[in-house]
Amino acid sequence: MKSLQDVLYNWLTIKVVCDARPDDTAARDTKDLFDEKLTREHQVSEIDVTMDETMYYVSYLHGGETKKTRFPRELIEVMLNQINQEPEKYQNYPLED
Repeated sequence: MKSLQDVLYNWLTIKVVCDARPDDTAARDTKDLFDEKLTREHQVSEIDVTMDETMYYVSYLHGGETKKTRFPRELIEVMLNQINQEPEKYQNYPLED
């Protein structure tokens, strides 16, 4: 099992991609996976994300306490930047009916 810090990092990374690419079904499915890990495995709720020029700040409820962590934007935005630099490698394929 990954640490809560690892799951939050991965969740935030894919959340940033989902926010920028709302039609990206793979990103959405991956975010859903990390949402489930946060709630079921780590009992995290009420997640709130803010950012400034250098950091993302994540506050959340865990074990009845509000906790906070932060991540550098350059680390969180690596995946989105890579997708934006080479969009042909990250095409969205719609689900078949």
